[in-house]
Amino acid sequence: MNKHVFNTKKGVKIAFTGAVEKQNIIKMVENCATGSCECMTNETKVKITNMEVSGEDGKVNLNLTGNVSKEEIEAALARSKVIL
Repeated sequence: MNKHVFNTKKGVKIAFTGAVEKQNIIKMVENCATGSCECMTNETKVKITNMEVSGEDGKVNLNLTGNVSKEEIEAALARSKVIL
């Protein structure tokens, strides 16, 4: 799986390509929204106002809206147990 993180006007976009299943990205977002993940610091979590998954298996995008930096999200992805 390849992960590319980009800054956007409204926050950060993560483009997952290769061996990625959309359901796994949805699970990661649900874990984050319910607080059952430890990949993101609480300081980062409160900055995110919306998380939206789009695309299909093999090419999934995750758009994060809020005042978050590309570096914060790259650090969270490195700690994620769902996305290896």
